[in-house]
Amino acid sequence: MVGITYPTPLRPGGRIEVPAPSMGVPDELHERLRAAVASLTDRGLDVHVRDHATIGGLVPASAGDRIMDLHDSFRSGDAVLPPWGGELAVELLDGIDWAALASTRTWFVGWSDISTLLLPLTTLTGLATMHGANLMDEPWESPTEFHRWTDVASMPAGSSFEQRSAPRRRSRPWAAWSEEPLDRDSAYETPTRWRTLDGEDDVSMSGRLIGGCLETVSLLAGTPYGDVPRFALEHAPEGTLVYLEAAGSDSVAVLRMLRSLRLAGWFDAAEGVLIGRTNGPDSSELSQEDAVRRALGDVDIPVILDFDTGHQPPQMPLVNGALADVALVDGQGSITQHLTA
Repeated sequence: MVGITYPTPLRPGGRIEVPAPSMGVPDELHERLRAAVASLTDRGLDVHVRDHATIGGLVPASAGDRIMDLHDSFRSGDAVLPPWGGELAVELLDGIDWAALASTRTWFVGWSDISTLLLPLTTLTGLATMHGANLMDEPWESPTEFHRWTDVASMPAGSSFEQRSAPRRRSRPWAAWSEEPLDRDSAYETPTRWRTLDGEDDVSMSGRLIGGCLETVSLLAGTPYGDVPRFALEHAPEGTLVYLEAAGSDSVAVLRMLRSLRLAGWFDAAEGVLIGRTNGPDSSELSQEDAVRRALGDVDIPVILDFDTGHQPPQMPLVNGALADVALVDGQGSITQHLTA
């Protein structure tokens, strides 16, 4: 059994490297990029935006150049924070020196397509990573129920922190940057509550967190980069809590991906499953909830829906590898994460 290693705590004045292992930022959103950088520099952090991160398009550079940039970011930074996700982080997997990244003990933070890289860094090396922020999310303040990613990254190993479920979520599409409110009270307008798949009012679960964006991490199942059963065997004797969120796939695709993960053994050692909200459409004969029910309804573990992660924000920082206690009482949820080996 191998314990979890936690990155070196982020210190005041720490260097934040911003590479683009998936997509960069096009010219028309550079104003938002500057605002995101300012929100971190105003808090005393040294933000270094790499050249590729300011280039739009499907990818900003070749896979080889993006890999080189990522390696250099880990060597130079106290935290690595891509601008956002994208589509093709999968191109980098077999070219990354995972042990070299882990040896730096640098925080790797992100979500969406970045979870394609977060998950294998944790499962292959045992280094904790953080799902739940990208640089371009920074202009909006975190809900008071959540910690900021910088707060979590500053905690030493052995720390614990609690977060509570958010009372509201974002339901409408994002507008032009100039028209967006910069405070969560205005950006998050629709009431939300965690709930269980089986309709139980109260539930609790404990285990080590592992997961990410369903569309991208499901591609890793059955490969060395997504061997969650081996991670559970080597790093999670307590069992796992698998968290997943669909970026936008329809309900049939979600059902297929969840079944694929089940066939790959992702839920064999799970003590519970956390399903984030999605903007993905229902099909004519299958809702998003029914997709989860058909895939996981007969697995004898609790499943929580509408969890605060994913593409229908807000989303809370979740540390891959951390031991977590989740409780749901009458729709009000909480999660306490323990940064313990």
